[in-house]
Amino acid sequence: QVQVVESGGGLVQPGGSLRLSCAASGSILGINAMGWYRQAPGKERELVATISIGGRTNYADSVKGRFTISRDNTKNMAYLQMNSLKPEDTAVYYCNAKVVGFNRLENSYWGQGTQVTVSS
Repeated sequence: QVQVVESGGGLVQPGGSLRLSCAASGSILGINAMGWYRQAPGKERELVATISIGGRTNYADSVKGRFTISRDNTKNMAYLQMNSLKPEDTAVYYCNAKVVGFNRLENSYWGQGTQVTVSS
């Protein structure tokens, strides 16, 4: 019914930049909040950044000033611009979308994740 797909991960050197994209498709009437989360090996999944339908953003303290979340409501897409990357940013990054279906009920959908590795 609804698919969420991330892209843009890869290997980057410390201090480098990456831009992640998240595309939601399927039976979508609208999308409320969208967010990026990450999970490093041996650790729990943690919030990176979220953005409301109106554009209000929230960031984890560890990424404030380095990462920027944005969205394009016309395309059902979200983005995460990551600058000044550090080795501790290495993780699988997941996109989450709070999707309102044609039944007007909201459900939460996750993508499959995209690997980000920061290493020299």
